[in-house]
Amino acid sequence: MKRIFVYEHLSAGGELAGELSAAHSADADALLAMGRQMRDAIVVDLLGLENYGVTVATCKRASQVPRPAHAVLAQDGESAFEFVARQSLAHDLAWVIAPETDGLLSRFRQCVTHGRWLGCDVPAIALTTSKRRTLLRLADAGIATPLAFEGTTGINRWVMKPDDGAGATATRLHRTLASAVIASRCTLANAAMEVEPWVEGEALSLSLLCSREGARLLSVNRQQLDIDAQGTVSFLGVAVNVMARADPRFAALSALAESIGEAIPGLRGFVGVDVVWHLQRGPVVIEINPRVTCAYAGLSASLGRNLAREVIDAHDHADAMAPAPGMAHA
Repeated sequence: MKRIFVYEHLSAGGELAGELSAAHSADADALLAMGRQMRDAIVVDLLGLENYGVTVATCKRASQVPRPAHAVLAQDGESAFEFVARQSLAHDLAWVIAPETDGLLSRFRQCVTHGRWLGCDVPAIALTTSKRRTLLRLADAGIATPLAFEGTTGINRWVMKPDDGAGATATRLHRTLASAVIASRCTLANAAMEVEPWVEGEALSLSLLCSREGARLLSVNRQQLDIDAQGTVSFLGVAVNVMARADPRFAALSALAESIGEAIPGLRGFVGVDVVWHLQRGPVVIEINPRVTCAYAGLSASLGRNLAREVIDAHDHADAMAPAPGMAHA
């Protein structure tokens, strides 16, 4: 029997740092609920597999887990990174969900040996942690991003957001580029802010399954966003699997997924991509989340298959193809 450890940062008692923590201090309960939803969706899928023992990181606020999974808590005085490192060594696989903000996901990745980690590699996480660097990489690969709208006419709104923020954290719209730039300079000195054109269109997200062979589109989801009178953007949730494969746009989005996998070859496992469908230009990539997103919850049921099995199969296949220690690469 294989043993797998599931860690979702908030439901395991972890805290958020910096801009993310300050922006969401009043939304702690909502964030915890989203974290538990993702965690439990993965755990339910894993419990549906044969010959797997499932261990779940919890805390006093989120101690109930799907049965018969085994719940574990960090020891007194043990950091989140020490906890994940210790548990990963006691398991065959570790599936970690954490925001990439402030290098959090990268630090967890470094706590787990390569063969046990279910997710993206270190360079891919480091790249996608920066929105600007991600857009530049995609643009170099010929993929449409908001950068393509810079210097063009007809831009009515500009968005300011943290370069390494998660979700809609500290994201605000401005009517002019000048006001967005001024606002970005008034933020904390250590918070790098990104200013880019706001792309008008339908807010979507793509759920991808990424492996050594590339990226495959699992589903197209619809993002639910709110913009208040001050221009503050809030993420309200996601409706999963909203686009039929017969939709003419699905083929274009599937091709986009493949192009993203080629542009960032270290993406692995379940990956989320925020996209806007622009009426004239088609899909425009806004950012990439190198981890499980809220769209995972309910997606296995919607697709009629177990996504956890597919994530593990892709990981096992990659390990089988990897050269043995000491072997020279061809």
